Amino acid sequence: MNKVITLANRPVGEPSLSDFHVETEEMPSPADRELLLKSIYVSVDPYMRGRMNDAESYIPPFELDRPIEGGIVAEVIESKNPNFDEGDFVVGRLDWKQYQVVANGEDLRKVDADAAPLSAYLGILGMTGLTAYLGLSEIGKPKEGETLVVSGAAGAVGSVVGQIGKIKGCRVVGIAGSDEKVGLLQSKFGFDAGINYKTTDDMASAVAEKCPGGVDVYFDNVAGEISDGVHRNMNRFGRIVNCGAIALYNATSVPTGPRVEPMLIKKSLLMQGFIVGNYEHQFSEAVNQLARWLNEGKLEFSETVVKGFENIPQAFLDLFEGANKGKMVVKV
Repeated sequence: MNKVITLANRPVGEPSLSDFHVETEEMPSPADRELLLKSIYVSVDPYMRGRMNDAESYIPPFELDRPIEGGIVAEVIESKNPNFDEGDFVVGRLDWKQYQVVANGEDLRKVDADAAPLSAYLGILGMTGLTAYLGLSEIGKPKEGETLVVSGAAGAVGSVVGQIGKIKGCRVVGIAGSDEKVGLLQSKFGFDAGINYKTTDDMASAVAEKCPGGVDVYFDNVAGEISDGVHRNMNRFGRIVNCGAIALYNATSVPTGPRVEPMLIKKSLLMQGFIVGNYEHQFSEAVNQLARWLNEGKLEFSETVVKGFENIPQAFLDLFEGANKGKMVVKV
């Protein structure tokens, strides 16, 4: 039998394990031009929380009692498609299933297990790496000598953003949720300084201390009070890249915070949100650049690997507790 994870309920506030259901179904078999895939690594990502709501967004919501989908690296177990061979590894947006059949394979990309660890294609050479590279390059536009602040800096996207900032010649300050993570930012990823937001009562003062010359680029993965403090330290003509808002994803009402419009006007700031799909036409170029930096030893990546298909929901919930260092993946 084949195991499947479906969305059992639409969460109100913070999700729980009861919102997921592990089911069994008969093992699928491919027809003409179809592929039978075996999931190897499954990505869990904060944006999935938004898809659990029945609300209009940039991507359709998950359906109740239907499999959840996300980024997956899979192995081709059986192929009736001339474009794929048994033993090929592919990455794509697939269902949370141990095994599944896909038609045509047009939305799958072959990956090389010898060029990089398979899990890297869900992280630094996948959506998270692309998000970091394209969001920073296209919106942040960092210049040598500028100061870049990254929130959620020990996460999958944030850790890559900081390293790219260093490659571009910036002074980089990361915000993370523990002294251990702050230490990791500096020892492994080359950040110049870090702030533990959980032990910081006044974020604006903490940022001012670590960034005495102000902030030129802010790559925001969290929103909320952390970002309020960073905003107060922005320099004239600074750029704010809105990538994520994990601090607000489980909110049950619209939070009230500082009004940013006067600051944007007074300091001539750019504040822009994005999704990585906005830059789909640049994916190939971006992956090639990330791969070059990785092979040259200019990029490091960190990941938290949880084992076991049934543990996918718990791994997703752990994202909101900051349990991950770097990219969170599940090895099926």
